[in-house]
Amino acid sequence: MIYALMQLLGGIILSCGWVPQIIQIVRTKSVEDLNKKTFILLFVGIGLMEVYGVHLALAGVGYAFLVTNTLSLFLIMIILSLIWKYK
Repeated sequence: MIYALMQLLGGIILSCGWVPQIIQIVRTKSVEDLNKKTFILLFVGIGLMEVYGVHLALAGVGYAFLVTNTLSLFLIMIILSLIWKYK
């Protein structure tokens, strides 16, 4: 149980690491220095991990993994949509 909580807390902290980038993009309306390919690769990689997270959750374990991956995937989708909006 303690490891699941550690994974959940760590995953939330890692996911929230994208929030300052999103805030900066919205404030400056600039994505010039961001590489779209990097975020596409992150999206694909996290998307594949999301499939694994669903598999774990359906097996009755790995809910923390699923929650944090879903949060990361959502935040990466926001960044990608902002990149496409402001490029």
